[in-house]
Amino acid sequence: MIRLETPRLLLRDITLTDAPGILALDSNPDVLRYVPNRPISTLAEAEIIIRYIRQQYERNGIGRWAVVRQDTQEFIGWCGLKLVNDSEVNGRTNYYDIGYRLLPPHWGQGFASEAARATLHYGLNVLQLPEINATVMLDNAASRRVLEKLGLQLQEEFTEPDGSLWGWYGLENYAPT
Repeated sequence: MIRLETPRLLLRDITLTDAPGILALDSNPDVLRYVPNRPISTLAEAEIIIRYIRQQYERNGIGRWAVVRQDTQEFIGWCGLKLVNDSEVNGRTNYYDIGYRLLPPHWGQGFASEAARATLHYGLNVLQLPEINATVMLDNAASRRVLEKLGLQLQEEFTEPDGSLWGWYGLENYAPT
């Protein structure tokens, strides 16, 4: 299990025991407001999501991680890198996407930035990825602020088939290899 620690958080592999947390995330309309996923309603659906994430660990060596508060050991969401190689976004595939999703009681406390900063550091300095990207719905001001604080820059805007406007963000790795 890959583990990253920050002052307040632990990032670890998602396991089937996280199914209630995944269900809480992916059934909440506020959480899904700016993502294209359809809501789920059962633990079985959450387990399917977890199995998909765990396949990414095996196939790509990376994937989304559970975000756990160190003080309470509470699952509060996920954050991590995903190799997007099984779909196309904005005409692209085979890129590393940084993403995060937290439960609403943990919004506005800097947890997303803290988890994403540790993840970005891992991707650039440990994995030495040449570039990390992110996509975000342009209306999602909070998520855009997180990406911009991390140093990712808006490279272009694009429209999804449903008509929603999105931003393509990127950060190149200038560290020596």
